[in-house]
Amino acid sequence: MAKRIKLVTVLCIALAWALACAHDGGGTANARLENTPRHDEWVTIDSAGRPLQAYVVYPQKSGKAGAVLVIHENRGLTDWVRTVADRLAERGYIAIAPDLLSGAAPNGGRTSDFPTSDAAREAISKLPREQVMTDLANAARYVRTLPSANGKLAVAGFCWGGGRTFDFANAGDGVAASFVFYGTGPGADAGTAGIDGPVYGFYGGADERVNATIDPTRAAMEKNGKRYDPVIYPGAGHAFMRLGEEPDTNEANKKARDEAWSRWLNLLHVVE
Repeated sequence: MAKRIKLVTVLCIALAWALACAHDGGGTANARLENTPRHDEWVTIDSAGRPLQAYVVYPQKSGKAGAVLVIHENRGLTDWVRTVADRLAERGYIAIAPDLLSGAAPNGGRTSDFPTSDAAREAISKLPREQVMTDLANAARYVRTLPSANGKLAVAGFCWGGGRTFDFANAGDGVAASFVFYGTGPGADAGTAGIDGPVYGFYGGADERVNATIDPTRAAMEKNGKRYDPVIYPGAGHAFMRLGEEPDTNEANKKARDEAWSRWLNLLHVVE
């Protein structure tokens, strides 16, 4: 009986994680990742003495390419985030998506080694800020110095990663442009003073928790003479870039996702 209960428990956990992955667009994501014609690889980057796992995708083009640092949601580096990197490479950019949960999963694993998405979210909330910033800096350095890179870098993040995009743009040097997808922004001057390039925001109209930070961030950016261009997509909710791809999505999320991708790709020419 005890063995049966244990087996049922394990199966329930596996099913919960599978459902979470499906909610991340797992089926569609897996198909894109398995069939991509682009070279993609997992790399291990030394980050202040700890191994940082990162997913890198290269474009099929002649000549050097600009790079995009992709910062994942609070779910960690899911397959959906990897498809974002692949889509960027499809349009001619080298994309790197570091797994900021590297070493935090059971047995020192990464995002895919957590038993549930809730466990991954809990681990994200406990990451030391200094470690996150160090990991981002080392991932950026790695991709900018690749032989096929032109040295230009943009950074983009989703949800939790959107907030870290502001942090990285403020702390890092030479970021050509930053793209914040429904991430909370800084309301103090210190959180914007170090930003070099423009910051473009992408927000859902039905995401008031995040949208409440837009005006304070705008004021802080203007005070420091920085460019901040937020766009709110009517009716869209939080995480519309991911949810807008799901078969059962609503029209507002789908429209916002399509328009945001178009806007983002048009603005990315800054790193070419």
